[in-house]
Amino acid sequence: MKIRSTIFLYWKKFKEDFPTSLIFSSAFYILTGIFLGIIISHFLFPSGWFWLAFVGASVALIISVFRFHLKLYETIESATISLLPWLSLVFFNNAVTTSLPTSFLATVFCVLLIILFLFLDSHYRSFTWYSSGKVGFSGLSILGIFFLARAILAIFPLNVISFVKVETFVSGIISLVLFFSVYKLSKQKV
Repeated sequence: MKIRSTIFLYWKKFKEDFPTSLIFSSAFYILTGIFLGIIISHFLFPSGWFWLAFVGASVALIISVFRFHLKLYETIESATISLLPWLSLVFFNNAVTTSLPTSFLATVFCVLLIILFLFLDSHYRSFTWYSSGKVGFSGLSILGIFFLARAILAIFPLNVISFVKVETFVSGIISLVLFFSVYKLSKQKV
């Protein structure tokens, strides 16, 4: 059920621009990358499950962009909105099983990011400073906020299920790259 809803959200963002077979193949690549990352982390680096799943999804996303000639920013945006509910469920499951308040707060944060994504996705073209109106704003912004929050929270000694030792540095760099990409995208010509 969860995989079908993820693929539906992914397809819904792409359905106007690409054939259904390409969309489903790309989604399959990304989900396979995530599952491979989780399986590898289970055996080699259990606390790094988030990062190995992220790397697996990123590599699979890049492969599918090149293989199927998809647009990078649209693919990132589609993957973001389709995978955020999963991440919310992971944190919620951890909050229920361990009673960690940080996992509960992470669940709420992910749900708020989904709501913010939906708001940004329907209004970004009306932002005067984002004159290009290019697709990708919502996905890159939400990911930037997500990784910025991870970088800030990693400074404090919190018990979070997905943090690693270099969390502040890695999440901070990714956040900066994402926000720079939004800036660069805003300056492109229509």
